[in-house]
Amino acid sequence: MLPGGCVRDCPACAHRELSADESLARKLTFLKAKLPGWAELISEVRSVPDSERLGYRNKVSLAARWNGTCWEAGVLRLDRLIPIPGCPVHSPKVNALLRILNHAIPADHAFQLVRYIISDAQITLIVKSRQMPPTNWLTDNVKAGLAENGADGLWIHLHPSAGKKVFGKGNWHLIWGNSASVDENGLLYGPASFQQLLPSLAGKALDLAEAFLNPGRDVAVADLYSGTGSSIRRWSRAGALTIGVEQGGDAVEFAMRNSPGVQLLRGSCRHRIPQLALWNSQVPESYRRLLYANPPRTGLEPEVVDWITGNYRPERLAYLSCNASTLNRDLQQITEKGYSVSRIIPFDFFPQTRHVECLALVGSGG
Repeated sequence: MLPGGCVRDCPACAHRELSADESLARKLTFLKAKLPGWAELISEVRSVPDSERLGYRNKVSLAARWNGTCWEAGVLRLDRLIPIPGCPVHSPKVNALLRILNHAIPADHAFQLVRYIISDAQITLIVKSRQMPPTNWLTDNVKAGLAENGADGLWIHLHPSAGKKVFGKGNWHLIWGNSASVDENGLLYGPASFQQLLPSLAGKALDLAEAFLNPGRDVAVADLYSGTGSSIRRWSRAGALTIGVEQGGDAVEFAMRNSPGVQLLRGSCRHRIPQLALWNSQVPESYRRLLYANPPRTGLEPEVVDWITGNYRPERLAYLSCNASTLNRDLQQITEKGYSVSRIIPFDFFPQTRHVECLALVGSGG
């Protein structure tokens, strides 16, 4: 039976009619098939209590369409919008904010809205235009409604070629509120910052990574794909000499504010290998070398794997992966260079869906 408020045509949550145990069992079976060389090292999938498996999404990216009366937010299937006005996976906060915006924003001939991005307390309206649309609809009542439902900032992002690529370059306009917010862990973030959906579970993954790596003084940690700094802050606070790499300018800005004094490189990891190699050459030989990586679905670039296993040679590495196929590929390449996988710990960061992430803990030697 579908959860209350769920739209049957919506393709987003493939496990919505399964029990928690059934969903987690399927995810574990999937991972063992995708990671056959390490199947016996995969632990049970860690999730949240049943009471937290619905209403957990405070971060959403939804298509928007004008229906002739008001705006609707939902999921695209081919070119058809499937509205999901009361999605049970969305938090009540997200559903309330969408209701306010759907009825406040003017008709599509005046406002070429194509997508809503809600990143917890920061909201972005993606507008397919080079010209700023009217903002006189943003009345005191609308502002009050947004604030009462947990919003801090409202942006318009002008993106005339908006399509599969959600964000374009530049043209961000704050039309109400604050330009940054603070998450549950005291980290600053902005409207385009990546955040895990379940902070408590994400924190447990970092706890396990930190316990395995054991950073401290006389230790160097390379933190790849650093995001807004939730991981790099841990290594720095433990006393480790730390360097991070992150491609997103928004994320780098906040990572620097969240971890003052930490060296951060902006750009793709493969393009920052010369700087990483220089940093490594300046780290005292006596320091233990460690690595933490949280790459996108494409996994580690080949040049990055070569640097890790050749120039850097960390004693231990922790790899948080959102794609079992690329994790399998990368682990094969890493273990061919003398490393061994200690454990693979799955996390159910997206309950009700097929999606599952893994923390792979890898050490040097047999």
